[in-house]
Amino acid sequence: MADQLWRRTPESFAALRTLPASLRSELERSFRLDTLVETTVRPADEGLTHKALHLLDDGRSIESVLMRYPARGSVCARATVCISSQAGCAVGCPFCATGELGFWRDLTTAEIVDQVRSWASFLRPTGERVTNIVFMGMGEPLLNTERVLAAAAALSDPRRFGLGARHITISTSGVVPGIERLTEQGTRYTLAVSLHAARPALRDLLVPLNHRWPAHAVVAAAAAYGRATGRRVTYEYVMISGINDTADDAAETARLLGGQLAHVNLIPMNPVAHTPWLPSPSDRIEAFAAILRAAGLPTTVRRNRGIEIGAACGQLAAERAEQPAPAAVARRRELIVERTSAALGRGMAQGGS
Repeated sequence: MADQLWRRTPESFAALRTLPASLRSELERSFRLDTLVETTVRPADEGLTHKALHLLDDGRSIESVLMRYPARGSVCARATVCISSQAGCAVGCPFCATGELGFWRDLTTAEIVDQVRSWASFLRPTGERVTNIVFMGMGEPLLNTERVLAAAAALSDPRRFGLGARHITISTSGVVPGIERLTEQGTRYTLAVSLHAARPALRDLLVPLNHRWPAHAVVAAAAAYGRATGRRVTYEYVMISGINDTADDAAETARLLGGQLAHVNLIPMNPVAHTPWLPSPSDRIEAFAAILRAAGLPTTVRRNRGIEIGAACGQLAAERAEQPAPAAVARRRELIVERTSAALGRGMAQGGS
């Protein structure tokens, strides 16, 4: 029965033919196989991207995304699923739509796992399967560490979902105790750190957790994870025009990450309503990447997927949630402008340190 539940992801107990009919009927009356009450899927990118809005028992909504990557030469086709670990998010990064929603609650292990099972069912009719999982949806995974680790264990367990640990990425905005917990556990997941700025004052603005766990401490913890597991750490860097995309920012990032077993992923910002910022132009992103590569840091530029369906974290849930009044949105934009000016001023006064 376990194989049917994990590998075939049936929609009801009635499909579990290895069980007696009377037991199936009793299970159907008493339980539900899925913690996701309702799922709505939107396609984009000619079917290469799909985003799901999942309704939970308590009426909250979370999101997950399927991204297909066709085979190219010797590289096999992939189907990557990006999943949520919390309903909403308490970190409050100002460029993220989820941050505007606020924090509701942690997801249970089952709610996390069922996002993957939902996409496995979606892919089955085409003969495809989930090949990679990234904990980069709504929420901060390492503020829900034990449930995230339990979900990752179930998804990588060969007796259950059976995806290798190397195909699972756990992302964090910089929760040092959570990174240390991953290191202690020793499982060889890929660790992704949302960096977004190397200058302290600017990172305080972009990643509020920096006040508690500054970038140098986060990088030190991530480096320890890399040494313990032999796994290269990915550093995510959202590129925001005129904010964190200068040559000085690139040089500071190269200094911060110098000598690390690291890879930098540059991501053009997805515009969100409450933020006045815009994504960096492509030529500035490439110039930034060139500085990092010249410093010996492997760097890629990610192409955003599913923009027309709001594939950035929190955008579909924001549509479903009660919208803030226009005056509140305007005031939030004003505050971001004020804080940005102060952060950039302090950063310059510190000589870019």
